Amino acid sequence: MTGFWLVWRSVFYVILHSGFWVIYKFFFQVCTDSKRRPSYFTEKSMESSVKYINRKFPNIDIRGGSQHLSSVQKQKSAVLEGLHSYYESFIDVMEFRDHVYELLNTIDACQCYFDIAVNFDLTKNYLDLIVTYASVIYMLSRIDDKKAIVGMYNCAFEFCNGNSDPSFPRLGQMFIEYDHPWKKLSEEFGPHTKSVTGALLSLRMVYPRRNLSADQWRSAQLLSLLASPAAMLSPTCCDTVRTPVISSAVWLFVGFLLCHSSLNANADSQNLWKMALRNGLYLTVIRDEILNIHKLSEDFFDSLKGYSKRIPDIKECKEYVIINCGALRREKRNFLRNALKELTKVLEDEPALLGPKALFVFMALSFSRDEVLWLVRHAENIPKTKTPEDYADSVTHFPRLLCELHTHTHEPFICSHKVCSCASFSIFSFQGMYVCPEEESVLMSSFVSTLSALSLKHCELSFSFLFTGYLMTQSVCVLQVYTSAGKAALALKDYPDLAKVMNMAQFHTRMMDNVNELLCETADLSILCFEIEYKSCINYTNATSTPFDVYRVIVQMANYNQSTHEIARPTDLLAGIQAYVTSLHSLSCYINIDVTRLVKNVLLQQTQPLDSYGTQTITTLYTNWFLEGLLRQASSALIVHCPTTQCFVNQNTENEQSFHAEEYADICGLRSLAELIGPYGLKFLNENLMWHIISQVGELKKLVSDNMDVLVQMRANFENPEAMSDLQKKLTGCENVLKRMTIIGVILSFRSMVQEALIMDRHCPFLTRPIKCLKDFIYPEGDIKVTLGVYEMASAAGLPCEIDPTLVSAIANMQTDNSSIEEEFKITCLLLVYIAVSLPTLCLDPNSFYRREHGGHQNNIHCLATAVNHLAAAMFTVQRKNIQTQLQEFLKVASSILLQLGQNVERMEIKNRDSVYLILHMIVEQSPFLSQDMLEMCFPYVLLRNAYREVHKTFIHTMG
Repeated sequence: MTGFWLVWRSVFYVILHSGFWVIYKFFFQVCTDSKRRPSYFTEKSMESSVKYINRKFPNIDIRGGSQHLSSVQKQKSAVLEGLHSYYESFIDVMEFRDHVYELLNTIDACQCYFDIAVNFDLTKNYLDLIVTYASVIYMLSRIDDKKAIVGMYNCAFEFCNGNSDPSFPRLGQMFIEYDHPWKKLSEEFGPHTKSVTGALLSLRMVYPRRNLSADQWRSAQLLSLLASPAAMLSPTCCDTVRTPVISSAVWLFVGFLLCHSSLNANADSQNLWKMALRNGLYLTVIRDEILNIHKLSEDFFDSLKGYSKRIPDIKECKEYVIINCGALRREKRNFLRNALKELTKVLEDEPALLGPKALFVFMALSFSRDEVLWLVRHAENIPKTKTPEDYADSVTHFPRLLCELHTHTHEPFICSHKVCSCASFSIFSFQGMYVCPEEESVLMSSFVSTLSALSLKHCELSFSFLFTGYLMTQSVCVLQVYTSAGKAALALKDYPDLAKVMNMAQFHTRMMDNVNELLCETADLSILCFEIEYKSCINYTNATSTPFDVYRVIVQMANYNQSTHEIARPTDLLAGIQAYVTSLHSLSCYINIDVTRLVKNVLLQQTQPLDSYGTQTITTLYTNWFLEGLLRQASSALIVHCPTTQCFVNQNTENEQSFHAEEYADICGLRSLAELIGPYGLKFLNENLMWHIISQVGELKKLVSDNMDVLVQMRANFENPEAMSDLQKKLTGCENVLKRMTIIGVILSFRSMVQEALIMDRHCPFLTRPIKCLKDFIYPEGDIKVTLGVYEMASAAGLPCEIDPTLVSAIANMQTDNSSIEEEFKITCLLLVYIAVSLPTLCLDPNSFYRREHGGHQNNIHCLATAVNHLAAAMFTVQRKNIQTQLQEFLKVASSILLQLGQNVERMEIKNRDSVYLILHMIVEQSPFLSQDMLEMCFPYVLLRNAYREVHKTFIHTMG
């Protein structure tokens, strides 16, 4: 017994909730949008590899197919990194399946008894587990690229490690087995048919009552508090207190599909199955993923022997739905509208009635939720019918009425009434019981004594009951499991009154301790809002708002104009959102909605490039604006980066700018931006910044290739002034190189400012401090994979790193036309030579003047220091070369070239010579790999001192 309890307590919930998590991962990662497909499947170079993997899967021979897998071999590290999360998701499915197998087999071994009226929680979770497992497998089958993803990952793994990934054989076998998911699932559930069928047949008294017509509801005066005035204060209850609020159609459909043998052997099973098929045409798997239940059933049973009689049944049920269901559902919605209005008005006048009539509220919420979801599923897939208007009904009233019902779920009234109820029925727990084993006796004693000890004083003192943690775990839940096994000394099914009391205690104590959880189960407004695409209104006293307003208002506050490149300042938008959220919290004092959760969900979507509607979020809007509005003008020196004040400012030009850069790209503005779009949004921004940098790097490599011979000679003769003078005349594109490097430097300077704005210390200091400590113990000279891993984590936390891991990854993923590492290394070295020998041309630009108030040059050439340091560190890291050695060579070449400027007194280059000298000092000052001693060995410090004195002479001091 103890073993089975442990299975229930520690495994059941974990497996069930992990199943939900796996479904959501699939839904958001690979199933919702074709754009989410891994990039490798859209590259032309990978087409041959993908086709070969799909054709040979799962027996992929990387040696025999080397000609087809050459692209995978060349990018093996990138493939491993890019497909790792997908591969892990498939492993999650496999492990989830293993856990479900083990749990189902353990349940069968214990001969557990399931009955929704006897052990409600045990039966509900058992049926939920079956549906969740089937949904996971179904979602797995919906992923077209699963074989290519797993196969390509394993090929890359084998290229890197010399052997296959340990999990790949089982994954491959699982994919093959579930090519036809429902057929394989039905084979798996063959041994479990008895348990599953027993649980489903326990619904035969519940499901028909849940699916009565609107006329039957009216005859029974369902949900009406005014129908029987004399009984208005009497508690509303039923033999199975929580069954009226559950929706079991999906249990019946999936359960009988997997355990179909009972349909031919049991008339009750067949009747329940037909009732589920008459419920509608579609069932929801997750979000907008639906099942066409009649088509699926017909195709499935048509493939099985001995089930030909079921095909006419399916067609008859489908015909019934098309002819009758639309009108029947419309009448039910009309009834519920009026019933909800009446219920809301009565509870508004007499909120104390909520205590005895709480079940009415939860039934109303549950029925309304089901009708709204049914309408949404079918309105998007209207069948061929003579009355399409049955599916064109408006559901805008329901969320408003549901919100008003939420408003009236006053916990004090519920609490006080349920305390009295629990204390009154606890004494009946042991009536009719003659034998009670010792372990069960201890649990029951705890159960009854806890209920008996309740009093109204607890409610008056705002006592925290913690029933979910205590009664459910220590008494009711454990007791249900103990008494539901086949060989239990005390069989719960033999004591229906005890089972009823346990289920009632579970329900009442949950209302006392966690009524919000019950509200989410019966009518989660967030789900409703998703399903009806946030078109539902919530009316307040003098204001009307919608859940979708939160999305729309935020985007409207951004006020982005693509044609004029205008957008709201991040500080203004953040202040506006904070004010808007404050107003929503004020409204929550009058309506019972979870504003915090709603706003968090909305803002979390705003950190992604697109929201759930596929529309652009503030992350995309601000990314586009900073790239096209600010950085593009900074690249043309219309906007200047100011290291002194850590911001960007406008240049004084004839054409006045449409915005002030310092209002957007200062410390306050960028911190506000980081608050708005968060780490996810900053990651998207960084990816776009990197794309622009990589495009510039590609052009730089082309310039190096065009001047390869000249640069090789210059590298060898940089200390020979005469030779350098001749070679300088042959060198082309010097201005182009420096321009592109300045653009890279501007982008990297902006990125560095954004990273610093992500103040993680304020949000989670317990996380950032260990990261800082770990980063301090990492050195670039160590294992580069470990170093980059730590740097990537530190960078995500907003910490500066000696080597930029994002830039390293971007450069490593560049297409290099099959060039070798040594060739790439040569190009990088010559690029640094190219930059060094081009520095004198900066003196010709009158804007190359250093401005003390900005701490930089008027044309942003001071950003060259950032570009040289970051780019060199990243490129030499990819090429596994010593960064310090190569930067020292750059320093020698640049120093030699700049020193030659002093010898040309009559030439124009000396005009801004002092300002250009400072760039050399900036490069050394910002580099973690260079030191002032290294600089002084090749460039006299006295020249730098004189340069600083000269540029500061022209600085005008204003006194006021």
